[in-house]
Amino acid sequence: MSRLLLPLLALSWLGACTPSDPTDLLMPTASTIEVDSDDTPDSILLKAAHVVPTPNQCAALRNEFIAFIHFGPNTFTRMEWGTGMEDPQIFDLKNLDTDQWCRAMKAAGMKRVIFTAKHHDGFCLWQTRYTSHGIMSSPFEEGKGDVMRALAESCRKYDLQLGVYLSPADLYQIEHPEGLYGNLSKATERVIPRPVPGRPFQDTTTFRFKVDDYNEYFLNQLFELLTEYGPIHEVWLDGAHPKRKGGQQYDYLAWKELIQQLAPEAVVFGRQDVRWCGNEAGKTRNTEWNIIPYEEDPRQMNHFSDLTAEAIGEREQLAKGRYLHYQMAETNTSIREGWFFRDDTKQRVRSADDVYDMYERSVGGNSVFLLNIPPNREGRFSDEDVAVLEEVGKRIQETYGADLLEGASGPAEVLDNDPATFHLLTKGDSAIILEAPEPITANRFRIQEAITTHSERVEAHALYAWQNGQWEHLAAASNIGYQRILRFPEVTAQRFKLVVSAWRLPPAIATISAHYYRPRLPQLVISRDSTGQVHIHPKQHDFGWKPHGEDVVGNLNRGYAIHYTTDGSTPGEEALRYSSPFMQPSGLVKARAIAAREQGSVAAAVFGLLKTDWTVLRADSKEVGYEAALAFDGDPKTSWCPEPSPEPHYLTIDLGREHTLTGFAYTPPADRSLSKLEGGQVETSLDGRYFMPGETFRFGNLMNDPTQRMHYFKEPVKARYLTLRVHQATDGGRAACMAEIDILAD
Repeated sequence: MSRLLLPLLALSWLGACTPSDPTDLLMPTASTIEVDSDDTPDSILLKAAHVVPTPNQCAALRNEFIAFIHFGPNTFTRMEWGTGMEDPQIFDLKNLDTDQWCRAMKAAGMKRVIFTAKHHDGFCLWQTRYTSHGIMSSPFEEGKGDVMRALAESCRKYDLQLGVYLSPADLYQIEHPEGLYGNLSKATERVIPRPVPGRPFQDTTTFRFKVDDYNEYFLNQLFELLTEYGPIHEVWLDGAHPKRKGGQQYDYLAWKELIQQLAPEAVVFGRQDVRWCGNEAGKTRNTEWNIIPYEEDPRQMNHFSDLTAEAIGEREQLAKGRYLHYQMAETNTSIREGWFFRDDTKQRVRSADDVYDMYERSVGGNSVFLLNIPPNREGRFSDEDVAVLEEVGKRIQETYGADLLEGASGPAEVLDNDPATFHLLTKGDSAIILEAPEPITANRFRIQEAITTHSERVEAHALYAWQNGQWEHLAAASNIGYQRILRFPEVTAQRFKLVVSAWRLPPAIATISAHYYRPRLPQLVISRDSTGQVHIHPKQHDFGWKPHGEDVVGNLNRGYAIHYTTDGSTPGEEALRYSSPFMQPSGLVKARAIAAREQGSVAAAVFGLLKTDWTVLRADSKEVGYEAALAFDGDPKTSWCPEPSPEPHYLTIDLGREHTLTGFAYTPPADRSLSKLEGGQVETSLDGRYFMPGETFRFGNLMNDPTQRMHYFKEPVKARYLTLRVHQATDGGRAACMAEIDILAD
């Protein structure tokens, strides 16, 4: 429809997800709208403001928080991607507890789980009729096991929706001599499903498609999964390809026809319904539009490229498209370092803070949060993963389980928690004022547009609270769409105002609610650099896989401050407020994080001599990148690591001048793979030639608690030189690493 036919078409339309009575629509709504050659930027924007999600997309958006499960041969080989040539005997699963999976996911507040029925290696985790490369050839339950079946039954038991990940890439079919992938077969008419003697289908539906061998294979397996394990609510088609062969093409239009008939409630990831957010780190765009411009008609497209640019649905991009299409985003990442389980020692797990922050950024940023939890080789979620899921679910319920605006006055349509009702803003009325029955304390606001009838229209908005006789700014953001969660330092007020300052067309606001997140104030780390400057900062969770760069602590706990003391007293609000590094030649520093109604735990650090004049007198050995001077460079992230050998290792430090020493502090490396100093002996000298044997020392539990340890001498010792001799390391040898050595003195 061109701009000539657009003006003032007042139309009635049945809402996509829920009954609704749209008003002020200027043209019919649809999930895909064509852009005409004579459309202007204004008419394109008007069309974009009438692009709405399908019923299946609406249902998927309202799930908000869903689970991914990567499981298979990679779990046993400790690989991220298999080769396709793995012996099925590798899948040596002895036990399987899918009920435990579902209990943990349910505790987290997840609504759907997507399972890797077949990853890129081609190994099938259900009793497929069409290959022997799968669970039927493994030791699990003597080849009769079916992980997909067990999970489907558990999902029904715990009221979770089930989705299936079926990798289009298939390394087994590529590498096997008789494999079907890229075998240059001709497309001929095939009946789906292909009958297999002795394995009839209960569902008698059949399809006829003109496809090649691999597409037939894929369609047959889709038929099995959608008819024998459903209902299936999402089909996940990964775009990753470790390898290709023979110019193999996918006939997605045939796949789509089969999916739409056999799983009518399902959305398809990687195609027209759901798109990847553009990274695997759980990083969300600041502005995530779901109205996406396309050059081709998405309803007829066979291939969808990943959208990784920061801006994908702004006005500038919309003007370049020939079709405007609703395509929702999934923000995905893994709770562990990697998609598959490797171990419970070196493979680190995200903190509850990190996962909860991702939840609020993604679910509160117009997308769905898809979190992977990989089962271990005992067929269960590991305890650490479960603890994180339970804590995140507890926080979600505690924060969003109640609306603090209950009983408030204002437009009734935004206060009834009903997405089918809405308040339509106008040019003369672009603000909504809400007044609670009494003052409330909040630090979160949740806002939704009526996207099922009026699309995504808000381009900029801000929230204010009435305080001290004026409107005080709390937070601002760009679009809203399905949902925006605004986070701000806690405020106590009775009146709040939402102002929409930019829009594509007058927006329909469906719901507004207020919430309070109880701060979990961070543990603090107190350190001192080589110049004597003391730094205080939140302890960072050790997780190195696909970093998202977010300040998780700052995101969750806005408005807290760090207070510290240097006289040994416990810091309170009256103590010095930390804003920048400060000089501390030696002594005790204590610090804690303090918010309006919360106080964090006290951190303390004892600092010894300044290290500016220290040098290495000698060290028995070093590894490249782990030089001896790194043991006192003021950076606990660097370490001295001697070369492994059966002889005892030692490090001798020249302190620059004589001091009266009272002890030393040892900081072990945080890296679990580096051995730590468990026991040894101290030697001291005045001239660097003759050393007096000193006390022996022993530290414990360093692997589980790699934090600073102190050893105080029984008597003060005058010395300029100090030697640390390693007698025992945590790995049983004598090559212990030292992240930081501090010398205590009078």
